[in-house]
Amino acid sequence: MARPTSAGDLDAVALETALLEQWKQENAFQASIESRRNGAPFIFLEGPPTANGKPGIHHVVARTYKDLVCRWKTMEGFLVERKGGWDTHGLPVEIEVQKRLDLMSNEQIEAFGMDAFNQACRESVWTYEAAWREMTERMAYWVDLDNPYVTLHNDYVESCWWALKQMFDKGLLYRGHKVLPYCPQTGTSYSSHEVALGYKEVEEPSVYVKFKLIDDDASILAWTTTPWTLPGNVGLAVGPDVTYVRCRIKEAAGESWEGAGGADVGEEIILAKDLMKEVLRHHVDILEEFPGSSLVGRAYESLFPEAVPRGDSSTAWTVLEADWVTTTDGTGVVHTAVMYGEDDYNLGMEAGLPAYHTVGMDGTFVSGTHPDLDGKYVKDCDETIIALLSASGGSNGKGPNSGLLYREKAYLHDYPHCWRTDHPLLYYAMDSWFVRMTAVKEKLLEFNDSVEWAPDWVGEGRFGEWLRNVKDWAISRERYWGTPLPVWRSEEGEMKCVGSIEELQAEVAKAVAAGIENPECPDDVDLHRPVVDNYTLVSDDGKPMHREPFVMDCWFDSGCAPFAQWHHPFDGGERFNASFPVDYICEGVDQTRGWFYTLLAVSATVFDSMAYKRCLSLGLILDAEGKKMSKSRGNIVDPWDHFNREGADATRWYMVTAGAPWNPLKFDSNGVRETYAKMFLTLWNVYKFHVDYAALDGFDPLNSESPVEQRSGLDRWILSRLHTVAQNYHDGFVNWQYHKACRDLEDFVVNDLSNWYVRRSRRRLWDEAESGDKLACQHTLHEVLTTLCKLIAPVSPFMVDTIHRNLNGSSVHQSDWPVGVPGSIEGATADAWDEVAAKATAALPPQDLALEATMTLIRELAEAGRRVRIDVGRRQRLPCAQGWIVAGPDLNEFHDLLAEELNVESIHVENDLDRFQRIELAPNFRALAPKARAQVNDVAGAIKGAEDPVALLQAIRNGGADVLGVTVEESDVEVKRVERPGFAAQTVEVGEGEAALHVSLVLDMNDTPALLSKGMARDITRRVQAKRKALDLAIEATIDLEVWMKNAPEMFEEDEAWVANETRSAGCLFHPEGSTPPSDAETFEVDGTLVSFTVS
Repeated sequence: MARPTSAGDLDAVALETALLEQWKQENAFQASIESRRNGAPFIFLEGPPTANGKPGIHHVVARTYKDLVCRWKTMEGFLVERKGGWDTHGLPVEIEVQKRLDLMSNEQIEAFGMDAFNQACRESVWTYEAAWREMTERMAYWVDLDNPYVTLHNDYVESCWWALKQMFDKGLLYRGHKVLPYCPQTGTSYSSHEVALGYKEVEEPSVYVKFKLIDDDASILAWTTTPWTLPGNVGLAVGPDVTYVRCRIKEAAGESWEGAGGADVGEEIILAKDLMKEVLRHHVDILEEFPGSSLVGRAYESLFPEAVPRGDSSTAWTVLEADWVTTTDGTGVVHTAVMYGEDDYNLGMEAGLPAYHTVGMDGTFVSGTHPDLDGKYVKDCDETIIALLSASGGSNGKGPNSGLLYREKAYLHDYPHCWRTDHPLLYYAMDSWFVRMTAVKEKLLEFNDSVEWAPDWVGEGRFGEWLRNVKDWAISRERYWGTPLPVWRSEEGEMKCVGSIEELQAEVAKAVAAGIENPECPDDVDLHRPVVDNYTLVSDDGKPMHREPFVMDCWFDSGCAPFAQWHHPFDGGERFNASFPVDYICEGVDQTRGWFYTLLAVSATVFDSMAYKRCLSLGLILDAEGKKMSKSRGNIVDPWDHFNREGADATRWYMVTAGAPWNPLKFDSNGVRETYAKMFLTLWNVYKFHVDYAALDGFDPLNSESPVEQRSGLDRWILSRLHTVAQNYHDGFVNWQYHKACRDLEDFVVNDLSNWYVRRSRRRLWDEAESGDKLACQHTLHEVLTTLCKLIAPVSPFMVDTIHRNLNGSSVHQSDWPVGVPGSIEGATADAWDEVAAKATAALPPQDLALEATMTLIRELAEAGRRVRIDVGRRQRLPCAQGWIVAGPDLNEFHDLLAEELNVESIHVENDLDRFQRIELAPNFRALAPKARAQVNDVAGAIKGAEDPVALLQAIRNGGADVLGVTVEESDVEVKRVERPGFAAQTVEVGEGEAALHVSLVLDMNDTPALLSKGMARDITRRVQAKRKALDLAIEATIDLEVWMKNAPEMFEEDEAWVANETRSAGCLFHPEGSTPPSDAETFEVDGTLVSFTVS
């Protein structure tokens, strides 16, 4: 512990920059970890970012909450090692490289060369690593970036292979042909959790199309929101139990018809009865009703006869039965294009419909679909298809499908878009590899129930609902840069899944022995494409086996982080076993469909275990108006703007206090500035006040004593408040209520500590003589500030470290949590807060809740005094002779403090408010008029002018009083309490319910020459002190003061001397009334008195 030295003004950016360099020289992060080497472990897992893009303000938010918890747990005595991580595979990397190399298709990538492309990807992932490191260090997010886990490293990839092999051996990995969300721009399919990341609300054309029945004049009406799938139509699905109608158009549509399409009078249409009003725009006659089952098997004409070959299908272009058809929307008839919808595909496979693509992998219509469509991107063809189906036909005029459009209608809906390119996805039937997540659904739900979610409704609702509707994980991607799928397959369908380099080497050796040529497979073989593609294995039947040409979903990589970071099971077994499941993860709410899910999915399938015990799900970060940040809107916030202006401390504190971590954060730059001024400047000024006087007095906290029980009530109160606030702050951390905890602590700093304790204690330190009270104040400030440093350190780690080093001689980041350090107790775990251990290791001052309640009342009375002065127009610095506390508890200990705060000469206690107030009665005209009638004004006047209103009121309350012949009751009058001349009062209520206290404060408003003199002295002193501050004078510096006054009250000698003493004036001259001040004198006016002064 050191003797505090004086502090200068706060320059947050300079302070933080200097401290960063000091931390680096001291290796402070590692030192904080080593200080807890014997503590119980608290396991944090870093969600790996991709370093091929610059970090943004949303990354600062997430990293603040990660760092906050890790620092807090370290201070609680836990060993919190924090390994960084980098996500280096997948589309985020490939798309960035494609843009840079101008490779817009998979064909162009392959022409460029997969090896060269993947090398460019390998290099690209480190493009912004320096920017990430710089941001991470600048905001003081302590995480090990020198020894991170990297998903492209062979050790990591090998662990991922091992995990997939476990799934394969358990029968959870399978190859299938399914309809999957597919992005033509990236050329790959997506898993359901990836799709969930990219939904956008869009307005697109929907169409109602007439399908002409064969051997019948009627048409079946079907609706679709994806006109591009109509060329692929091969069936219509109906609900067997749905009631359908055959109706005839009986008159032309009215003028209100909008858009293309129509129907002729006499034309017959079939659709669900319940949807007639919603769909039809004509008056019709219903010809018959029937169940959907009677339509099954009916044949109809193909919309695009050349688009799909019939093949050997006997059911193509017929009506099929499907129990999933409803009458919620549409027409009750579902158009079926087998290759472009999950339900369509399943129905088509069951019914034997033609499985033929009209759309290529590049998202364009294949040749032979239609001359107006061939080779064009499907999402650009909606209007063309609508034109082809309308009465006018396409570019070549009417065709076989002309006149089949009944209606078009704009449709607003959520549609999935690529989470990386923002392009619309297509649902496309294709080969893929799947993890059978549906087989472990109950385990997923069971493990999720054991997770402590913040907020809990994310785990129960958003995430829980996702798990309840879990789908098999489409894990393969038709891409190049990623963890290769380690499955080899023969043409006959035999498969092998390789789970390690050693196993790959053995299989390659076996293939070579069987006569299959292979390149060498060294121990350091690169487990990426195209290297692993070059290995051909051999089946048990002696047939060549080639690797399936897929890479794995990059979310699988990050889902393997708990074990792959240690290269488990090949190395690091002890590290993994001691750190799984992890104690804490934290990312944005979007990760409920991303990393939160894949972590659980991999752990459940591989280890039959949960992956994490606690998960904080953060809300989105928006601009100040609640809009999503984007470059196009120009509302992106650069975190460096705030780091370089207000500093990282204020930025972090603002983010935490702005709202609950799971709520959207409307980031307002003004809020950061306000936080800096309100919280950090205030705290620094309190600290500066303490150390400046401590340095002057040679205060030594280690070699001086001031027992708490012997200190003043003000000292004991602030220490008790500190105890209460610290405990509540800790409880807020435990319950994820960081925003409330930090707001309460900020209120303590600003209002309790600065605006009350320090303001009421300034005079105690101004006295140059040594005293026990002065020493008690210094010890109290020292104890409060050191404890505050520890409480604030997890959230805003810079300034408090500087303060703590000056006060205690050591870094705050190696200090103990004031509420207790249970992590240091033998046998402790991170799973439960040990209340006994916490109390045994706590370092908080004594708590006195009764004293806190008393001071609350004192402050309420002080505020009441300020309101009284405002109400009567009496300035705050003009003293009152006396004040009275009426009907209050014993506050004698604080009478002097309250008198000084109220600026009154003395405080007294009184039980009867009637000494200072009198009763006035006013007529209630609404109640009085009906009974007094014509006499109402006379009666009202008599009530108001009663000589003894108290006696009149007593009579009224005793059954009514006769006033001019009218019986006046209590409801006929309003009772007012009015201060007697020369007094002003206010009543405050403290507490709630029956325990509430109603205490009044009364002030004497009468003036005397002595009071006027003192008031003027106080106003002069305030102005001179402001001038001293403007001149940046040291506390101990003396001045020469001269004062001139005009129209002033008589100034008493003792008050002039008081001004000299308060302003540290070596010379103080009050010039006679009417003397002329120099032109450079500062002048102000107060209550008609003109005051001028000079300071030299």
